[in-house]
Amino acid sequence: MPRRIMRGVVVSDKGDKTVIVRVERRVQHPQYKKVIRKEKRYAAHDPENRFKVGDRVQIRECRPMSKTKTWEVLVEES
Repeated sequence: MPRRIMRGVVVSDKGDKTVIVRVERRVQHPQYKKVIRKEKRYAAHDPENRFKVGDRVQIRECRPMSKTKTWEVLVEES
């Protein structure tokens, strides 16, 4: 089964080897047909503590590293 890949922005780098990434997606309201933005935050594994707040990154689904951390950071986008 392929792993999901998402793009987002790092909003916190306080944890050791962990960053919090905000992923935004656009969905259409089922009744009103207006396009709305939905955001969700994911904890992602960053083994070298390389990424800082404001970086645009790609995250990929992986095995559970902890209770909430099931994503890993792939690359930084420009």
